Amino acid sequence: MSEDTIAAVATAPGEGGIGIIRISGEKSLDILKKIFICKSSDIKDRMLTYGHVADPESRKIIDEVMAVYMKGPHSYTAEDVVEIQCHGSIVSLSRILKLCIKNGARLAERGEFTKRAFLNGRLDLSQAEAVIDLIKARSEKTFDVAMNQLEGIFSEKIRDIRADLTDILVNLTVNIDYPDEDIEQITYENLKESLEKARKKINDLLSTADTGRIIREGLAVSIVGKPNVGKSSLMNALIGEARAIVTDIPGTTRDTIEESIVIKNIPVVLTDTAGIHDTDDLIEKIGIEKSKQSFNKADLIILVLDGSRSLEQEDFLIMDHIGDRKVIVLVNKSDKDHCISDEEIKQKLTKAEIINTSLIKGEGIDQLSSMIENMVYGGHVRTGENLLVTNVRHKNLLEESQKCLDDAIFMTESMQPLEFIEIDVNRCYEACGEVIGETAVSDIIDKVFERFCLGK
Repeated sequence: MSEDTIAAVATAPGEGGIGIIRISGEKSLDILKKIFICKSSDIKDRMLTYGHVADPESRKIIDEVMAVYMKGPHSYTAEDVVEIQCHGSIVSLSRILKLCIKNGARLAERGEFTKRAFLNGRLDLSQAEAVIDLIKARSEKTFDVAMNQLEGIFSEKIRDIRADLTDILVNLTVNIDYPDEDIEQITYENLKESLEKARKKINDLLSTADTGRIIREGLAVSIVGKPNVGKSSLMNALIGEARAIVTDIPGTTRDTIEESIVIKNIPVVLTDTAGIHDTDDLIEKIGIEKSKQSFNKADLIILVLDGSRSLEQEDFLIMDHIGDRKVIVLVNKSDKDHCISDEEIKQKLTKAEIINTSLIKGEGIDQLSSMIENMVYGGHVRTGENLLVTNVRHKNLLEESQKCLDDAIFMTESMQPLEFIEIDVNRCYEACGEVIGETAVSDIIDKVFERFCLGK
């Protein structure tokens, strides 16, 4: 445990009914007793107590509060922790925090409470990272995945893989160091089987990484098309309000409009772009350039076509730019005479999913939502599955582990010396350990907790 006692505001900035100051460390209870005028006889462990915070020197009342003391190790940080619930005023929170610091605490660094939980063994590193995801969750699915990780489901999978690798390393070490002893000799065939078992477990986790990234960060969707085909109408239909201006005048949208929404429990960052076409209007040119930038960053393109008009050169240019990327084509204005066939679209976009819609009537939105869901889950809608690799750091380490095992399997098939195989298996073991923090160096740990907010 750290000798320092730390304090910070644990609630979000701004006005609120309640604000919380959190204190952690061996001086927590002493600080509380100095600044807290208790209405009862004493402060009991894990029981909220009513009273007032007052300046110990002037005895001036700062605020009416509820306070709770939680004796370590049964607390968030595994240290003695105090939380003071005051009115959610910036002034009140600031004054109480200053009193805490004046009476023996120091201001906590970003993520220091959770870092202490990690260093004191209450959380591993992947569980600590899940705390960030819980705070930032924008959908129920994102929250559920993060909660599973916080509860240690993902960590258990990593430890299971490391247990398999430990068995392999023990067998390799014994056969390398004691080749003449009366021990069971390892065979390349059995070694390969064990390595492939561990690799499959890693591959199973990695297969969820693309979906996991989207669930955590949101699916970047860019709505593109030439002017006046219904892009803004689609944006408004998905959001459920008139966010973008809709008129019959081409070029009404001159800038990108971005909104965060949830579709089928999937967080989506939706961008309505200016119509892509040739123009001499300087402002419109800037908007089109921004459209192309959004287009290039998107995970999914929604191309809107005017189904009442034949395909034109501008449509073909946009299709050429899309190429083989993930795209859903909305053929709008299906309530009018249809002038575009699916075959024409497939000639340019062979992998496109096509929906005939009438946005003015609200048709096709449910079908589009289901199609987005299927794309995110690779055609297999696994709404009950909450074990996903959502963290880029985890993905990179698992990919490194996978490569190490690929190399080890190749050398096993080539019957290379066991010493060479051991090097790759050991590196795989270390990389998996970095995921949960068991072999992570201090620089990596510091970078993880720098991403936290103050008070957490």
